[in-house]
Amino acid sequence: MKRTPTAEEREREAKKLRLLEELEDTWLPYLTPKDDEFYQQWQLKYPKLILREAASVPELLHKEVQQAFLTLHKHGCLFRDLVRIQGKDLLTPVSRILIGNPGCTYKYLNTRLFTVPWPVKGSDAKYNEAEIAAACQTFLKLNSYLQVETIQALEELAAKEKANIDAVPVCIGPDFPRVGMGSSFDGHDEIDMKNRAAYNVTLLNFMDPQKMPYLKEEPYFGMGKMAVSWHHDENLVDRSAVAVYSYSCEGPEEESEDDPQLEGRDPDIWHVGFKISWDIETPGLAIPLHQGDCYFMLDDLNATHQHCVLAGLPPRFSSTHRVAECSTGTLEYILQRCQVALQNVREEADNGEISLKSLESVVLKQGEEIHNEVEFEWLRQFWFQGSRYKKCTDWWCQPMSQLEEMWRKMEWLTSAVLREVRREGVPMEQKNEMLTSILASITTRQNLRREWHASKN
Repeated sequence: MKRTPTAEEREREAKKLRLLEELEDTWLPYLTPKDDEFYQQWQLKYPKLILREAASVPELLHKEVQQAFLTLHKHGCLFRDLVRIQGKDLLTPVSRILIGNPGCTYKYLNTRLFTVPWPVKGSDAKYNEAEIAAACQTFLKLNSYLQVETIQALEELAAKEKANIDAVPVCIGPDFPRVGMGSSFDGHDEIDMKNRAAYNVTLLNFMDPQKMPYLKEEPYFGMGKMAVSWHHDENLVDRSAVAVYSYSCEGPEEESEDDPQLEGRDPDIWHVGFKISWDIETPGLAIPLHQGDCYFMLDDLNATHQHCVLAGLPPRFSSTHRVAECSTGTLEYILQRCQVALQNVREEADNGEISLKSLESVVLKQGEEIHNEVEFEWLRQFWFQGSRYKKCTDWWCQPMSQLEEMWRKMEWLTSAVLREVRREGVPMEQKNEMLTSILASITTRQNLRREWHASKN
């Protein structure tokens, strides 16, 4: 599907090209744990990045989560996504599935993912396999655990900022003494922290580097093969946290991270890379991820910094918990929007034709905009991904049928408007007003339908 890049995408690409031109044939410096200044630089420039070592996480939770990853993989529930980058359609090297609150969606790189619902209280989700149900329950349990850990980390960060202490703990082991909020925090602070850790979805990722014929090289620091390129996580609530649980299935028996002969990061070990956006002065970080490690991006770190995932040798899963910005991304939202558009239906004939309550420009314009929204942001996004969601649950089948029926009525609404335009006796000025109000939406619809049609061929 060919698409003209947005102004934001063009600006981002221009920044990247300027940065690469400045670098010429040199690499920017980066640090790993074997560098003496690694932890000092982490505390100084990346204090809102927190690592919780695997030994700090309950052993039973490790066991359940890792089994849940393997269960979903066994049942074929993870898929590579077709995404649009700089106007090009590309398959992601990473396979994914979105699990989260029922009816939520998450959009990244112009692709909308639909949640396989986790069994929150009141959910009526039915799963195709008992094992899949258990896996979704486990990721809900992990979500609750990471929420608590995130709030604790935010409290510690805020406490140290208020006390003007520079040495924020960035790597937390099992024996690290935890700091509470204390009396210096009011109720507003507590509510704000809970909201910033109110994870409503997790995006599960899987990749086996040995089965990927080509992985891009990291372009700025020479960090090696990337599973995921440099990016900010998209469509999140402002200043909300991101929590990541990492599980590499099996690793080399001897880790060479401390090998003095090895320059840079160990290519056999998975790492997460961090850098300050578009900064060529501050060294980047390459942080090794061992089985069961968790890391947290707090406050505005996701906005001010970029991160990438650097491939190791073994297959790896991750569960990335987010506070998705869902104001326009829930089933409840789009159903309400459709109902607004259909309020303009006066009556419906047996053959499907309808008459309109209002011919006011603002009403017609809104109706056609909603028509486009439900078609291109929801129906086509869902069906383009095929039957992947049926691997786990049929939860979305009935809502999508309902949206399709509403969309059909909107097609008749458009026909009704055009019929009014052609009707004899309607003043030319009124005809022009009606056409002007719907022309932009109809033109956009035609162009997008051509693009979607081309993407299937």
